[in-house]
Amino acid sequence: MDKSMEILDLLARNSRLSTGQIATMLELSEAEVERAIAALEANGTILSYRTLVNWDRVNKERVLAFIEVKVTPQRDVGFDATAERIGRYPEVKNLYLMSGAFDLAVLVEGRTMREVANFVATKLAPLDGVNATTTHFVLQTFKEEGVVLTDGEKDRRLVVSP
Repeated sequence: MDKSMEILDLLARNSRLSTGQIATMLELSEAEVERAIAALEANGTILSYRTLVNWDRVNKERVLAFIEVKVTPQRDVGFDATAERIGRYPEVKNLYLMSGAFDLAVLVEGRTMREVANFVATKLAPLDGVNATTTHFVLQTFKEEGVVLTDGEKDRRLVVSP
């Protein structure tokens, strides 16, 4: 029985799980898990292993912006050619084809708002096929990749004891 989906689910939640831990959780041998992971890496299903960092805890200066991009699709390639060009910029962290009022959603990271604005003005907006952009700056991140980043509000209720 193929346990690849279960392995992927476990690794997506915690990429630090060892093959031994995964094997125990799924009642497989460690060798089976190692073979499955190697196959998933080889076929491009597993692309990288990442650490989710709460950058606010280390006071790293960074600015995130979501940019809505309206694009004219090109004959025979649609949005792909423009998306590939946008995706090559190192400032671009995520890039999605969207339905609705705009075509592409781009998550950009820079050190300052000016740096992000400069990226939009000098690199993104002038691209052939880009008709319009709308930039939304992220003010605070509360949850990322399914993980709550804030400590939450402390419980201020008084303790009641019998």
